[in-house]
Amino acid sequence: MSEKESVSPFLVYGLLFLLALIWGSSFILIKKGLLVFSAGEVGAIRIFSAALVLTPLSLPKLKSLNRRQWKWLFISGMVGSFGPAFLFAYAQTQLESGITGVLNALTPIFALLVGVLFFKGSLKLRDSLGIALGFGGTIVLIIAGSGGELGNFNFYAIFVILATLCYGFNLNILKTQFSVLTPKIITSISLVLIAPLAGGYLFGSSDFVQKMQYEEGAWLALLYISILGVIGTAFALILFNRLVKLTSPVFTSFVTYIIPIVAIIWGLLDGEILVFGHYIGIVLIILGVAFANRPKK
Repeated sequence: MSEKESVSPFLVYGLLFLLALIWGSSFILIKKGLLVFSAGEVGAIRIFSAALVLTPLSLPKLKSLNRRQWKWLFISGMVGSFGPAFLFAYAQTQLESGITGVLNALTPIFALLVGVLFFKGSLKLRDSLGIALGFGGTIVLIIAGSGGELGNFNFYAIFVILATLCYGFNLNILKTQFSVLTPKIITSISLVLIAPLAGGYLFGSSDFVQKMQYEEGAWLALLYISILGVIGTAFALILFNRLVKLTSPVFTSFVTYIIPIVAIIWGLLDGEILVFGHYIGIVLIILGVAFANRPKK
């Protein structure tokens, strides 16, 4: 009997919901970090803290990489981690954490679309319907605006869309360029390669050090973002890899549907308000992801 046949359903569903809780909580942690730090500082802290934790995993493998792997790992780090970390932080300066979490669900749609346009992927009818629904829901959310007033076009949602587009490119890069490296090694090395950029900005071009010395609440805000980097990246990666091993990529992809729910709940608990237009957009995006993410027969 294989591991997937004998594994307890309580274990796999427990891991699934724990992973959704961690990733769905990312947006409220960003929001709390922005109370003290700038968007750039939040993004840099997130990357730098995650890289520090994952450095021990990457060091033994660095010498075994060839030039091509170094290049694609750096690109993966920039597109899959560095860019989104800053884009999400900038978005949440004017966008609720719950809405940001819903827009993040566009990632599998962009992964599909990028695969078709740039990586010779195929597009089925249900995929097209999923993309149309997802983008329709996005437009509704953007029009609803961060204050919930229809007609208030919130351009900060574009930052989230760009971040999910980055994720879409990175997922296709991972699929096509790294056949011999494990996901854990890919993530750890790609983060270590971009850590100097985050550290250079954080300690050389920002007010991070001054804020840590003089700003009230700075240590608590640092804790929030460090949790985001360490738990939301390093620990969540271990959970994700474990869940894929125990079940399948299709089952693990269900986390995409749960993350927006967690993000919305955190936002509502923190006093955010959703109006009717927001709910319509949320439903359309989740339906779009469901259609685009359906397993092929």
